[in-house]
Amino acid sequence: MLYELRVYEAVPGRLPALHARFADHTLGLFGRHGITPVGFWTTYIGPSSAQLTYLLRWESLADREQRWEAFMSDPEWIEVRAESEREGPLVTHVENSILEPTAYSPMK
Repeated sequence: MLYELRVYEAVPGRLPALHARFADHTLGLFGRHGITPVGFWTTYIGPSSAQLTYLLRWESLADREQRWEAFMSDPEWIEVRAESEREGPLVTHVENSILEPTAYSPMK
């Protein structure tokens, strides 16, 4: 099992629109493509209150590549993304890490 940590830095004032896109569209598309979210967080205390952080679970890198590619090329996602960014981008920067649990991790 692998986990993907994704941290999005929202354009100032656009974090609510990013939340709406996830809640109203992205989660349904994730489900359609078999992408399993573990959780979503906003930064309560930290360097930026304009961040959305989330964690995805994958069976393997090959699983991630197949499912993520299918999601990114889904015509509905392409339309939703374009529509949500009609007034400009929602995100200025994305950090992405693939994490492998240690032998002593409670989350495997």
